[in-house]
Amino acid sequence: QMQGGGKGGAFSFGRSKARMLDEASNTITFADVAGCDEAKEEVQELVDFLRDPTKFQKLGGRIPRGVLMVGPPGTGKTLLARAIAGEAKVPFFTISGSDFVEMFVGVGASRVRDMFENAKKHAPCIIFIDEIDAVGRHRGAGMGGGNDEREQT
Repeated sequence: QMQGGGKGGAFSFGRSKARMLDEASNTITFADVAGCDEAKEEVQELVDFLRDPTKFQKLGGRIPRGVLMVGPPGTGKTLLARAIAGEAKVPFFTISGSDFVEMFVGVGASRVRDMFENAKKHAPCIIFIDEIDAVGRHRGAGMGGGNDEREQT
């Protein structure tokens, strides 16, 4: 198992650390999210699209490719994202942005690819990347000289 790169093996470091909640195990809905009424209204169209995409496609609509939630820790961003998946009854993938930044160049990019390949197998789904700011930084900042893992990811 170790040579084959089994779970936790020496060759599994490029695999995504994303956790998946399938639609049956994610029981969080908008009713579980206190407040955030304006945010819930904003994402309701996304939920409707995920529930019945053909209805929107007939009208020429396209699903939004992403939603950016901004706010201090503890304001309910993760809970709202889980509620969107729960309302739409789609799988929910969650990962921290810091899981993409590794000491070895290429590992973070490999994890991103692995996560998206896994998500495609379960489409439609929601991918929630918590603390995405851990991946990005100002261009040219730091000592990496353009070879920083974050720039490769």
